[in-house]
Amino acid sequence: MRKQYLSAPLPFQGQKRMFAKEYIKVLQQFPDGTTFVDLFGGSGLLSHITKCQKPNSTVVYNDFDGYRQRLDALPITNALLAELRGMIDVPKHKAILGQSRERVLSCIRKYERDYGYIDYITLSSSVLFSMKYATNFSDLEKETLYNNIKASDYPPCPDYLAGLTITSCDYKTLFEKYKDVPNVVFIVDPPYLSTDAQTYKMYWKMSDYLNVLTVLAGHRFIYFTSNKSSIVELCEWIGKHKLIGNPFENCQRREFNARMNYNSSYTDIMLYTDAV
Repeated sequence: MRKQYLSAPLPFQGQKRMFAKEYIKVLQQFPDGTTFVDLFGGSGLLSHITKCQKPNSTVVYNDFDGYRQRLDALPITNALLAELRGMIDVPKHKAILGQSRERVLSCIRKYERDYGYIDYITLSSSVLFSMKYATNFSDLEKETLYNNIKASDYPPCPDYLAGLTITSCDYKTLFEKYKDVPNVVFIVDPPYLSTDAQTYKMYWKMSDYLNVLTVLAGHRFIYFTSNKSSIVELCEWIGKHKLIGNPFENCQRREFNARMNYNSSYTDIMLYTDAV
């Protein structure tokens, strides 16, 4: 039997693991044969859960951030972490300094030279302070390194993206392709406004967040945001002043409190239209 993941198998900034169980409940209102289009696929977790719950539905995963490449590189990542695990001689969660730091950086350079690719996001979770990420060697070597090495290998996940229709393109292009498809539901999880998005491939401005709202009008959707973005309040204001209407006016809403560290938290929000 296929394993259903409730969190992404490799680290990803902004994955929806806290929403997984509630998201499964929302999916039950949609009949088999519904087409689901994950416009901002990210780690693929929402697409994966959707396909597990709706195996007879077409589920389109937009892998804009290259998560597949990270999954393909999992054996290299595990080998690199195993080598680092054996050479780091400082206590857990302590800074890696001096010659130990040089050995670590030298090892990473060697792997990138030999294999041509390093999953720096996964690597960051093992050698950088919590919630800090580097996407290339130049960024990594500027940071203070820490011994947060994962104690064991990441397990293989060969069927994680099985059955998905996978693409990699601008979300607007994908929307145009599927906007007139019968029984389509758009999964809309853009990078949050006012939230660090350093691991994403695109830079998001206020206009980008507002442009996403044009996708929602007249379509069924499941939309994710947070109280840090204030996008829901903005739409309520727009609707009240009769400018373009509020796309969230008749949506159902679910919330979860998220904690980044001991003194920083925010609220994740999922809004969705009813099936009919």
